[in-house]
Amino acid sequence: MRLGINGTGLVQKASIDAIAEDAARAAADGFTSYWLAEHPTGGFDAISVLGFVGERVPKIELGTAIVPTFPRHPLALAGHVLTVRSVIGNRLTLGIGLSHESMMKELGIGFDKPIRHLREYLSILIPLLTDGKVSFEGEVLSCHAQVFKAPDTPCPVLVAALGPQALRVTGARAQGTTLAWVGPKTVREHIAPILREAAKEAGRPDPRIVATLPVCVTDEVDAMRGLVTKLLSHYGDLPSYRAMFDREGVDGPGDVALIGDEAFVRGKLSELADAGVTDFAATEFTPAPADRTRTRELLMSFADSGD
Repeated sequence: MRLGINGTGLVQKASIDAIAEDAARAAADGFTSYWLAEHPTGGFDAISVLGFVGERVPKIELGTAIVPTFPRHPLALAGHVLTVRSVIGNRLTLGIGLSHESMMKELGIGFDKPIRHLREYLSILIPLLTDGKVSFEGEVLSCHAQVFKAPDTPCPVLVAALGPQALRVTGARAQGTTLAWVGPKTVREHIAPILREAAKEAGRPDPRIVATLPVCVTDEVDAMRGLVTKLLSHYGDLPSYRAMFDREGVDGPGDVALIGDEAFVRGKLSELADAGVTDFAATEFTPAPADRTRTRELLMSFADSGD
């Protein structure tokens, strides 16, 4: 299992410098990837930010986890991706997702038939990022276009897929999935089997499964778990995440966070790898400097071990 860092905790600072420094540290510490999410109403564009970061930080894979699809036509998104990849090379991986109905409502955007939307979105986006052209007529999305310069290398596309239908579409069309708030039991029993079966039926290679969870190596386990629950409990109110917590048999975010001593966190990382996670992007939830050091050292040690 490859280890990366998820820097989404810095997004609210809206500082490219802060994220570039964080990504540079991740690269220097040997992590293979750095991921950034985009909030639909945050006004801080993840793809553009990673473009600036990529000019400063060489080699490391840079990925979005995720960019919401409903606010942006797939041609516009493809143009954005192709532009950034022309600057930083083929290190950009595009993670997209439907987001949530409540968030789209804030934008005045409907959320009707999301699986149809996802299927048609990928029918336009992937040909553009692979061949540079598409001709597609759907029920809600259509596009007939050819970009000025076809990509030399296709851009990998990951989809935030949690429900069975979304997983089947993702396995058949995309390079894999990117997950948040999903524990090892759910990956092993729900995510991985459906995703892999769909990929196999479509004649595609085994998909990537990129997972993100908060991580903290600490002696103050109850306090830190309680803090995650307090600050991030709203994720449990979102239907798609609520379904994953229920599958895992937990109450909410605090219960799936990787919080404990070195042995506990290492064991949980191994459990995720055994469940089928190919890439783990750690969200370092470490308010205390001592915990921050211990957490980074444990993650580096796990990455070096090749587990």
